[in-house]
Amino acid sequence: MRGRFDALLKEVRGCTFCAAQLPLGPRPVVRMQRSAQLLIIGQAPGTKVHESGIPWNDRSGDVLRGWLDIGRDDFYDETRIAIMPMGFCYPGVDPKGGDNPPRPECAPRWHDRLLKQLPDIRLTLLVGQYAQKYYLAGRQGRTMTETVQRFREYLPDAYFPLPHPSWRNLSWQKKQPWFAAETLPALRKAISRALA
Repeated sequence: MRGRFDALLKEVRGCTFCAAQLPLGPRPVVRMQRSAQLLIIGQAPGTKVHESGIPWNDRSGDVLRGWLDIGRDDFYDETRIAIMPMGFCYPGVDPKGGDNPPRPECAPRWHDRLLKQLPDIRLTLLVGQYAQKYYLAGRQGRTMTETVQRFREYLPDAYFPLPHPSWRNLSWQKKQPWFAAETLPALRKAISRALA
């Protein structure tokens, strides 16, 4: 099993499937070990993550770790926390601002194969609308806000939807006081149970 898992990770990290569409070239970013109990599925690496090869190694990662109430050392302990984005490589800049959406080839190509190698996952954080749409498959709310508000509905399936913790969502957080008051305490409790 371990050899098969290591071979799969090597294959993912060496992927060049959509290289022609990647402005900075391929650099798939994923961290996990078979023993992980918590899975974080985000969107796609930004330029800082592309440069370092370390997921969530930017300001949005700092915000996410604050939401989770987890320090850097624990966050990057891949024996306990697996990190897998919807798109494994930096997708480039959207001319309207921000980054392009995750490449659509990644999740169908790799996610199922990787998930089959993670038998101990107890909770999956769906960070951002792309992960929510893919994994909640029509059960999400009409908006990302509605989906996050309804987080309790997804807990029986061990999913916890979150907004993307980018600077763009700072104003969103200020307009949604329930997020800090209700969602974050429930999130931390769910994580504590998953990692117990």
